[in-house]
Order: sequence, then C-alpha cells, then structure tokens
Amino acid sequence: MAAIIPPGQVVWGIQLPIQSQSTIYVQDWEPAAGPPELAAIATAADRAGAGYVAVCDHVGIPRPADESMSTTWYDTVATLAWLGALTERVWLLSHVYVLAYRHPLVTAKAFATLDHLTGGRAVLGVGAGHLASEFAVLGADYDGRGPVTDRAIEVIRAAFAEEYPTVGGPGAELGIGMRPRPARPGGPPIWVGGSSPPAIRRAARLGDGWLPQGPPSSGMRSAVETIRSERAAAGLPEAFDLGINGAPIAIGHPGDGLPDWTLTGSAEQVAEAVRRYTKVGANQIQVRFVAASPAAYVEQVECFGTEVWPLVVG
Repeated sequence: MAAIIPPGQVVWGIQLPIQSQSTIYVQDWEPAAGPPELAAIATAADRAGAGYVAVCDHVGIPRPADESMSTTWYDTVATLAWLGALTERVWLLSHVYVLAYRHPLVTAKAFATLDHLTGGRAVLGVGAGHLASEFAVLGADYDGRGPVTDRAIEVIRAAFAEEYPTVGGPGAELGIGMRPRPARPGGPPIWVGGSSPPAIRRAARLGDGWLPQGPPSSGMRSAVETIRSERAAAGLPEAFDLGINGAPIAIGHPGDGLPDWTLTGSAEQVAEAVRRYTKVGANQIQVRFVAASPAAYVEQVECFGTEVWPLVVG
C-alpha cells in the first residue's frame, strides 16, 4: 500500500464527460458527442497537466433507473485502455469500479494489464456500488457488497504483488499464475470511493487513497480526521491520497444561467475558490467544467491547467 502523490504536492483531475450521461450532470451537447470529442477532452487534460482522467462503471441500467441515469456508460477498462494509447502522462483512473460485479482476479487481470500497457499509469478506484437492480441482473450480492468489496481488495492486492498470488497468509497460494505483471511495483494504487461511514473506514484501512462521492454527512474535515485516526490505529503510513469533489467551474463566465455552486469569474477568482479545497487536507482535487460545446470544454480544461492551476499551487 502506498500513496502516489508526493508529499506537499496537490494534483487535479477530471471525471470525463460523454462516457457517462446521467441526467444529474449531463450537458446538452454530450448525447451527440462521441469518441472524437472524448479524445479531444482527454488529450487536452493530458497537455494541461491533469493528474488523472477518470471513467465511471456500470454494466447496464435496468428500468426504471434508466430514466434518470440514462443507458450511456462506456465500459471502464476498454475506455481507459483506449485513452492510454492517446495520452502520454496522465493517470488512468476508474471512478469507481464496482468490485462486487466481478471475480477479483478478473479485476486484477484487467488493471494489471492496463498498467503494463500504459507504463504504470493505471489507478484502480473501487467502490461497493449502489444500484440494487443492477446487482440483481448480474446475480451479485447487494446486501453483502461491503464484505465482498473488502475481500476483493485483499485478493487484488495479492495478484498485483505476486505472479502466483498468496491470500490469507503463508501457504495460502491460489495456484494460478497471472501475467503480464503491472509496470508499477506492487501494482496500481487502489483509491476507495464512497462517502458513507463504512466507505470512509474502508478507504482508511484498505486503500492508498480516498475518492469521496458527494459530501460526507459528517463533513469533509471530520472524514479526513477519521481516515487519519483509523490509519494511525492500524499502524499504516501517514501518506495517503485524499480526494475532494470540486464544484462545477466556468472560467470567465459571469455566472448567469449556470448550475448552483458553479465557480465563475476570472482565473484568479476561480483559483482562490479552488485553493480552499486544500485547507481540509485534500491533495487530489477533482474538477468538472460547464461548457456549451466540446470545443468550449477543451478550452476550459486548457485554461484551468495553464492559468488557474499555477495560481492554486504557486
């Protein structure tokens, strides 16, 4: 287990548009967009210095959940692998991969291969999942998804670390060999998603980082304190990649007609607002942009990387 963000540094990343289109956050231009627009946004993030680009995970959306969630959810690993071939340095994050949907060795194989193919750029963001009807269709255990997720993380870590994984102590070799090996020693870092108390404890005990999904009920400061105290009690390293979800951003926009809480104004004004996220201890800030078209989204990404972010960390 190891954090990957160097001490004293902060990174930013984006969960990509187009590849998931829930009505909660989809923008008007996204349904008509496709691979060329997705590639343009991801490569812009790579050029602009983003720490990562992220892709969601749903296998299929059963009715009637499709009315609010839509049915557009690109396959996580296929999309990240494609993006890995188009980019040079950005990390490739699953945000988040539902471990209970698959055998843990299947997940380990996919992300070890992704890491191998991209020179150590895979980051496995994991979660317990939330859509009970999808669990039912896949024959997965919804009520037991918490313990299933905990056990899966243990198996995946073993498969990342050893060609013939050993799980459960000496002599408990699974007897199955897995190559190619990940490029990163020990395999991709595992960032655990979720803002419920069990998810926060899981991140602290089993993760290399935390991906909050909405504000925790206890507040961010309390969640960060819980993670730090849980890790100290377990004798785990203090170094940990702590995430925070930022508000929507529209650089240079006066703010009229935008979603609530959107950060608007000049690069300096947006930077001042984003800088506040680091005061709760976050060293990984996930941002998202409001734009009228794919080209405008690319412009927002590039402006954030070249004009806003240097003011945040400078």
